[in-house]
Amino acid sequence: MNDIAKSTGTDLVDPQAQRIVDFLEHIGLPNDNIIAEQSERQIIGQNLPAYIASLPDEVKRDARYLSKFVVGAGFGLFDYSLNAIWNEVVLDLRKKAIGYGLDIFFDSAVGGKARDFYQTEDDLASLKDSVLLDTCRKLELISDTTYKKLKHILEMRNDIGISHPTNYTINAFELLGWLQTCIQDVLNDRPTEAALQVQAFIQNLKTYTAPIDSTTRQTIEARIAELATHHVASILRTTFGIYVGVDTDPQVRKNISLIAPSIWRNCADEPKYKLGIVLEGYNTNLHKEKYELGSQFFSVVGGNPFRSPNERTIIVDGLIDQLLEKHNGWDNFHHEAPVADSLASYIQEQKDIIPNNVDKLAKVILMCRIGRGVTYCRGVSPRGKGYYEHILGKLGDKYAPHAMAALAHYEIQRKLEMPVCREQAKLALETIRQGVVNARLLECLSYLIERIEATGKCVLDTHFKKLSSEYIAWK
Repeated sequence: MNDIAKSTGTDLVDPQAQRIVDFLEHIGLPNDNIIAEQSERQIIGQNLPAYIASLPDEVKRDARYLSKFVVGAGFGLFDYSLNAIWNEVVLDLRKKAIGYGLDIFFDSAVGGKARDFYQTEDDLASLKDSVLLDTCRKLELISDTTYKKLKHILEMRNDIGISHPTNYTINAFELLGWLQTCIQDVLNDRPTEAALQVQAFIQNLKTYTAPIDSTTRQTIEARIAELATHHVASILRTTFGIYVGVDTDPQVRKNISLIAPSIWRNCADEPKYKLGIVLEGYNTNLHKEKYELGSQFFSVVGGNPFRSPNERTIIVDGLIDQLLEKHNGWDNFHHEAPVADSLASYIQEQKDIIPNNVDKLAKVILMCRIGRGVTYCRGVSPRGKGYYEHILGKLGDKYAPHAMAALAHYEIQRKLEMPVCREQAKLALETIRQGVVNARLLECLSYLIERIEATGKCVLDTHFKKLSSEYIAWK
């Protein structure tokens, strides 16, 4: 290229660019920091062709954004080039959102009453770029590292873009680095073979309205167990989204209920907790039908311990109240079990026990396990007994003192006046002891086990209070 250079200090600008600058000045418009200096454009000219040549043909074939980038960068309009590449990133992030599932994406991106206004693909354009980016990171559609890089590019694009007055000029190496980040980390991020299989599975699941037979189910479960955890997390999020969709075919929902437990078992804990937050969001935003279906999904997979802490506290507290009501009501042997089943679904491990309501939980579970003192079934609901022992066995060192202290409560003391109740109390304490390691707590439990059949007031002995004083604040 035969450039007739015109020197202004140390800067060199080619004649075509200088004509534009002179024209802007002639008509009274700002002309500084509009076109990059010749030295910066030379860096672009020396490096950009080699980078473009290194890209696969399928990436370049329909990449009009790259054409705009090259034209802008070659002419010195670096902010135009940055805007061109960023617009393509936004379009690609929207495609990722659509592929993920718009319902869950919008549930995560938009809160409150505004959520009702976001339903279709066209509504993605109403989201700010920062919200789109933040939500893609939250839902793991992009990695944390890619998110940080794109966040920086977005901030620079907003601060020094075409529509913002600034004295900052983009240098060539910055522009080339941003181009590489956008192409390699986002635009050239194509799904792996495993990801394509996952995508095909999800698409087929949405439309498969025939019942899944046992052979197919076993095949699906075996394939799921072979997938990387991030792919399993993607399947879990998407199947949950399909399940709670109000327009989902009932048979599709039935099929999901058959394979969802396997997906849940093979998934890491973090995506499960995130779904718990999504479920709480349905309730907060008054999406009643989705919330009910989501609660049903969590029951199917045994996921109630992964619901949000606020929800679990409220739900468990309500279930404890229901259980006590059934225990004190008519035909309690029959009516206790379903509530006990629901309550136990929230307490699979000791970590699932909520400190805020552990005193109430320990007291009511003990009351039900001790029973009502009748000889029939030794006073304890046969179907409920297993659930009570499950919960008592999870108390361990951390919560066993709460159960021992509950024995002193007047309601339990009244029960312990009956021989059958004292017999059952001993068995309950033995169940608790099986989950305890602490030597002092074992000594406390053994003290009660040895004496409670003779007298229920052994828990009120001065010796026992002194023995347990490090763990129970006696009044």
